[in-house]
Parts: sequence; C-alpha cells; structure tokens
Amino acid sequence: MDGVGLHFTHVKGKGDNPIPLLLVHGWPDSFARFLKIIPMLTNPAEHGADLQPSFDVILPSLPGFGFSDRPKQRGLTFSFGDLLRKLMVEELGYPRFAVHGGDWGSTVAEHMARSHSESLVGIHLTDVPFFHMFQEPNDLSRAEAVYLKKMEEFPQKEGSYALIQSTRPQTLACGLNDSPAGLAAWIVAKFRGWSDCDGDLERCFSRDEMLNNIMIYWVTQTIDSSFFPYYDLANAGPLRWISEAVKTWLGSTGVPAGFALFPKDLGAPPREWAERFFNVRRWTEMPRGGHFAAMEQPELLAQELRSMFNPLSGVAAIPDRVSHRTA
Repeated sequence: MDGVGLHFTHVKGKGDNPIPLLLVHGWPDSFARFLKIIPMLTNPAEHGADLQPSFDVILPSLPGFGFSDRPKQRGLTFSFGDLLRKLMVEELGYPRFAVHGGDWGSTVAEHMARSHSESLVGIHLTDVPFFHMFQEPNDLSRAEAVYLKKMEEFPQKEGSYALIQSTRPQTLACGLNDSPAGLAAWIVAKFRGWSDCDGDLERCFSRDEMLNNIMIYWVTQTIDSSFFPYYDLANAGPLRWISEAVKTWLGSTGVPAGFALFPKDLGAPPREWAERFFNVRRWTEMPRGGHFAAMEQPELLAQELRSMFNPLSGVAAIPDRVSHRTA
C-alpha cells in the first residue's frame, strides 16, 4: 500500500460478529509480542472466558520491522497510522475497528484516533506516548509533576539506547548486524530491564520466545530500519511539527480510550495526565507485568481488552480471510 509492503497476520474470531482488533507492536519486539494472546482473543471460550466478545485479530509488522518493507524515505513514522488504516478499511474491508498498542504502538494508535476517528471503535494503550512529556502545561497536579520528574531522569539512567538510535542509527546497526550475540544482548537487555522479572528473565519469558523475537530481526536484517522511528522524531523539522500540531487540532478527541498500566513498565503516568490528551473511558492499574504485557501477562491483557471493547462493539465481521499476508 502506497508503495510499502506490509506483512500481517489475520486470525478470525469465533462466534457472532467478532470485533476487528488491530494489535500494534513497538521496539525492540515485533509482531511476535502478541502471539500468545491471539487464541485468548479469537476463541475466549477455550480459555475460561465468555465466548463474547471475540475478536478478529490483525497483527501487522510495522514498516521497517520484520517482514514488512523498509521505509524508503524519512518521516514515514508519521504515516504509519495512515497505512494501517488503509490495511484495515481498504484491504480487509473493516469500516470500523479497534486498536491496541504499546511503545511505538501507542503512538500509532493515537495518530489513528487523531486522524481517522471515523474508522475507530476505540483505542487501548499500555502507556501515554512519551512525546507528550514535551508538552508540559502550567497547571500540573502533584501526581503529574512527580511523574514528569521521574521521566526527566529516564534519559540519564536508561535512555542511552534511544539517543544513539536517533542520532547514529547506522553506526550502531552495523555492529549489531555483524554479531548475533551483540544483537541478542542489545534486545534482551530491554526485556530484562523492562519486565517484571526482578533480574531473572526466564520468570517472564521462555528462551524460545526470546530467540523467536531476536531471529525475526536477524533473518530480516532489520535492526537498522527498526531505529527509523527514533531517527524520524529526533530529526523532524519545524514544518513537520507544525503539520502534526494542525492534525492534533483538527483531530477528534471523541474516540474512547482505555489504558492498562503495568507496574514494571517504563513509567506510571497518573490518569489526569492521560486525560489531557485522550477521552479516557477505562483506566486499569494492573497487579503485575511490565512493558511487553502481551507476552508477559497475556491473560490479564486479554481480559482487559474484552472489558474495554465489549460495550463499544457493534461492528460487522467480514468473510474469512487468509492469515499471514502481505499488502
């Protein structure tokens, strides 16, 4: 679509009128983030839940990740939402659908709600996109001030990866593409540090899960192009940000938004911070879990998604489609 080939997995749900649900990954994961949660959403009755709601799950690889095409020009990050909306509406025939995402997936979901509100039943996020930290208002609550202070410390303590990925992505990528051990170390360090594992990675993820995710980067040689979103945001010029501001002003804030906050994620924003940017309808503070919630706590997240989108359903299913397609 628009000259960009998108890899995606499409799994139809059981029962009547499954809700179309687009699941959007982030970095340094891939579409594999959601593999464990798919059967819990498409056939909930087999996993101890009511049959309704079930979901038609659509799971793309973002451009530059895994088996999707690499972006051929700078700035495509700002159009990821447009591409995925075309996938859902024009390729798969879903006039309205739901979106869930975390990390870059939450940014894409917000862009879709802003620019394509007529197509969305609702969005569900596991974080407030980080770029909102640069929009600090003058009337912060105490909880907001504490949160933003903590996030200001993140670049010094944890953010070196983002700085080099946004300023010298090719330099880093050459070394990682040359060494599978180096690539594994770069990726696994984030899973270890951003999950609820207390330093013991295998409390949360199996070795097969880790190797599966790493191999997607290795066999496709896409660690360099997975850095593009960092580069795009760090190097966007004034005209880009003016355009994005206009889209925000024109966009609808009416799209229902839900949040599931996992305690070992990168930050713990208060609800009032999210309400500055979203039409928050559901706010859940989870008992356990971290940044890669769909891999780490799939049962909790699946139940949360069912609770969020069941009252917002009323969208029609379409005939069976083929899984693992490229648009």
